[in-house]
Amino acid sequence: MADHVIRVLLVDDHQVVRRGLRTFLEVQGDIEVVGEAADGAEGVERAQELRPDVILMDVKMPGTDGIEALRLLRDAQNPARVLIVTSFTEQRTVVPALRAGAAGDVYKDVDPVALADAIRSVHAGHVLLQPEVAGALLSQDQGAPSPGGRAGSLTEREREVLALIADGRSNREIARALVLSEKTVKTHVSNILMKLDLADRTQAALWAVRHDAAG
Repeated sequence: MADHVIRVLLVDDHQVVRRGLRTFLEVQGDIEVVGEAADGAEGVERAQELRPDVILMDVKMPGTDGIEALRLLRDAQNPARVLIVTSFTEQRTVVPALRAGAAGDVYKDVDPVALADAIRSVHAGHVLLQPEVAGALLSQDQGAPSPGGRAGSLTEREREVLALIADGRSNREIARALVLSEKTVKTHVSNILMKLDLADRTQAALWAVRHDAAG
């Protein structure tokens, strides 16, 4: 039995998809499907009620779609990590979803084992982006005002933390690498986001790549 079971909420308007996901995920010793929802509005309601660790959410749904649901979850300060599920042809919807707070994305035809690993990864604090999606985010950011001038406000330790965020490390891994407590790392991450005027770890990772913070 795993030390910690990852509680997952499934949000998809196709019942057969939810059933298939539940069937596979429930045989994973460290993952428990705690609920399902058929659209974004119900997903937000269930997330507030069930407090899952990870939400596996489709982007295109009737009524409240995945992007709007992400915004509602963010406004409600729900701590769940959201992994969005899209098709390759829906790639243009991924960037707005990530900006709305998603922790990563996977394609609908993802291998089941890879999906379980993706859930574990975002739960551990990683940012999980398809290479073409990361490229699209960076490309869009080229036309935005650069926050590079604020990099000077970061302390040396915050720069080290930022470089490790860009490397895809979770708070626990950063704490081990820098011999710090996880609470101290969380404080550094919060300071980085505040100083660079960024919303989340995804934006911090992309900022670091763009400004070569890891180099």
